Amino acid sequence: MNPYALIDLHCDTLTDCIHKGLTPDTLDDPDRVLSLNAIPSDVHWAQFYAIFIPDQHRGQAAIDYYETNRDNFNRQMEKFHDRISPCRSASDMQAAWEAGKTAAFLTIEGGAALAGDITRVKKLADDGVRCMTLTWNGENELGSGHATTHGMTDFGRQAVHEMEDRGILVDVSHLNDTGYADLFETARRPFVATHSNARAICSHKRNLTDDMIREMVRRNCLIGLNYCKSFITDGGIGDSPDDLYRHIEHFFSLGAYENIALGSDFDGATLPTYLNTPAKAADLYEYFLEKGMSKELAEGIMFRNAEEFFRKNL
Repeated sequence: MNPYALIDLHCDTLTDCIHKGLTPDTLDDPDRVLSLNAIPSDVHWAQFYAIFIPDQHRGQAAIDYYETNRDNFNRQMEKFHDRISPCRSASDMQAAWEAGKTAAFLTIEGGAALAGDITRVKKLADDGVRCMTLTWNGENELGSGHATTHGMTDFGRQAVHEMEDRGILVDVSHLNDTGYADLFETARRPFVATHSNARAICSHKRNLTDDMIREMVRRNCLIGLNYCKSFITDGGIGDSPDDLYRHIEHFFSLGAYENIALGSDFDGATLPTYLNTPAKAADLYEYFLEKGMSKELAEGIMFRNAEEFFRKNL
C-alpha cells in the first residue's frame, strides 16, 4: 500500500553530483535514481531539486554554475511539462498533484551561490528558489560546513534574515556545530534541515545532536530523514529499514512527532538497498504501519508534516 503523497526535501538529481557527462535531461535520465519514470504513478510526489554548488566554486564561478543549472531546470520544466510542474508554494504543489504531475521546487545546496552579495537573495527568490542550504562541507561567505570549525559570518547572519524576508527557507544541513549555535541566535522564523539524521543513533557530524533537535522542535522546524548509509549507521554498515526506524524512534522520543519528513539525498549519496529507488521510498509507508506506527504519524513523515510546514512558511 502506497501513501497518498510523498514529499522529499533533498536530491542531487538536477546537477552532475555523481553522473558526469550524461544527458542534460537530468530529471528523466534512466541512469539516475530519481528519474521521472521511476516515481510511482499512484503517489502524489513533491521534490526539492537542489542545485549543488561545489565548495571550489566561489564568486562569479559560483554564479555561473548556479545560472547554468537554473536554466537547465527551467528548460526541463518546459520539456516535461506533461509530467512535472515548477512550484513556489503549497498551493502550487496541490495544483500540480491535482493535475497528476510531480511538484518540483528549485533549491540550492551551498550559499556560495550568493557570491557574497546580499542583493542576490532577491534574485534567487525571483528565480523561484524556495530553500537554500547555507553551506556544503567546507567554508563559504556565509559560514562553515561540518568539515570545518568556524561558525557563521556576519554576512551569513545578514543573509539568513534576508532569506527569511524573501521567502527562501533556511536549510541548516551540512552546517557545523558552531554554525548551528550561531543560527539559533540569528533565525527569526522556522527553518529546515533538509537531509539530516540523529547523531545519538549515528555519530557522524552531519547528524543533529539531541539539543539541536529539541530546539528545532521548539521552533516548529522541519527535519528530513537522510537515506545516506553513512548517516544512518556508523560506518554505513547494515542494510535493514530498522536502522532508519531507530532514528525515527529517537526523534519521537524528543518530541519531533510533527517535525520529521523525508530528505532522500537521491543521486547524491550511497543508499541502502531498501531505499535505492523512489518506489522503495514509498514503501516506507507500509513498513511504518507494519511496525505499529499510527496512520497519522506515518502520513506525517511521508507528506503531511512537510505540507503543513509549507503552508505556514512558503
